[in-house]
Amino acid sequence: MSSFEAFPSALHDRHLGEVSCEMAAHRARRGDPISQRKRTSIRPVWLCILALAVAAFGCGALHAQAAAAPDRELVVATKQAPPFAIKQPDGSWSGMSIALWKRIADQAHLRFRLVETQSVPDLLDGVANGRFDVGVAAVTVTAERARKVDFTQPFYNTGLGVAVPVNENPWVAIGRALLSFGFFQAVAVLLGFAMAVGFLIWMLERRKTEHFGGGAKGLGSSFWWSTIAMTQAGAAQNAPTTLPGRIVAMGWMIASVIAIAVFTAGITSTLTRRGLEGAVHGFNDLRSVRVGAVANSATTDYLARQRLSFRTFPDIQGGLSALGRGTIDAFVHDKPLLTWMVRSDFSASARVVDTSFSSESYAIVLPKDSALRPMLDLAVLDQIEGDWWQQTVFETLGNAQSR
Repeated sequence: MSSFEAFPSALHDRHLGEVSCEMAAHRARRGDPISQRKRTSIRPVWLCILALAVAAFGCGALHAQAAAAPDRELVVATKQAPPFAIKQPDGSWSGMSIALWKRIADQAHLRFRLVETQSVPDLLDGVANGRFDVGVAAVTVTAERARKVDFTQPFYNTGLGVAVPVNENPWVAIGRALLSFGFFQAVAVLLGFAMAVGFLIWMLERRKTEHFGGGAKGLGSSFWWSTIAMTQAGAAQNAPTTLPGRIVAMGWMIASVIAIAVFTAGITSTLTRRGLEGAVHGFNDLRSVRVGAVANSATTDYLARQRLSFRTFPDIQGGLSALGRGTIDAFVHDKPLLTWMVRSDFSASARVVDTSFSSESYAIVLPKDSALRPMLDLAVLDQIEGDWWQQTVFETLGNAQSR
């Protein structure tokens, strides 16, 4: 084809291309029906994907909820521990811990049945080996127990209390005070000072004063004179004669007046307090009396760590009965349980000392790696931070603190 023949054809092709571009731009301004149909057909696909994602999320949430709240009846172990777990004559259960658990289970839609155990070790062993799903009573959290079971967040914090006889003989308390280690320690300190001063007097007087001369005889005479000078009785007889000896003697007599006054005031205060309050009014007094505690409890673990000697009893009632008979002088246990038991059954023979020591936390017991723990942790915190729990604690234990 010649160049003249090809030129009109090229012009025609160029015109067609321009027309096509104008038509495409026009469709873009008006909205291409073909594009609209494509977008319209894509929308159901995205809606299906979104619906599947929502369904998957909902199934996951339902699965998690089912894992946290198993669709079976839970076996919940408990033990008599008034006022936290109280068995009624008809076999039903009440108390602070039981009420807390029932409230949590009701809100979480948990089905359960309560099973009684005879002791806390039985409850812990049953939860640890899977015989029980949950343990609810007044179980103290300890490191040893946490090695074989799990605990939820604590729902009550307390300490150990001491029960003592109501009608304790004051002369018995005074006799124990005079025979206590503290009394003998104070006497030993005073005698030690007297002997030190006597030795110093002997060193200054042995070559110049006849009755302080010699070896053992002169040293004994100086000790005797120093002791007499401390009591302010007959200090002028056989007194030191040298100037250094008399200076030491004057200082010792002045210091001994102060020491004897402090010693007498301390003894008088101790005897008066023990005569009025009894032999035990704090933890340190337990070292000089006969102590009782419940066997295989957190209390016995604490007393053993403090190296206190004690006698064990099967339960609180046994210990308080022994206290009333005079077999022991003090009974140590968790203060809220001890206070409740004394107030209910032993008010005529025992009283709880207005002090507490150590730190105790009560919590719900679970098996290791229990799926219930995350849900129960949050549920316990929700309950104890509410007004309902605080009112329950106040009505049951008075001014006892739960946090």
